[in-house]
Amino acid sequence: MTEDEVKQIVIDIINEIAPDEDTSDLKGDVSLRDQMDLDSMDFLDIVMELRKQHGIEVPEADYPELASLDSCANYLTPKFNAK
Repeated sequence: MTEDEVKQIVIDIINEIAPDEDTSDLKGDVSLRDQMDLDSMDFLDIVMELRKQHGIEVPEADYPELASLDSCANYLTPKFNAK
């Protein structure tokens, strides 16, 4: 799986949990919270959906790795490819 595919998975999850957010022009290197109105519960929902939909576990200590789309892709791509 490529980093772009992983980014699309994260965007799809955001679209599910926050359907009113515009994800069409997200910048990869800017914090997701700075670009959208996501609170800590939304962020937790993203982590839970990664586990539920894709079997990807993200330990709480690693949550900062999911701050931006680029960091999500860097962190999650090896996890997807290890499955």
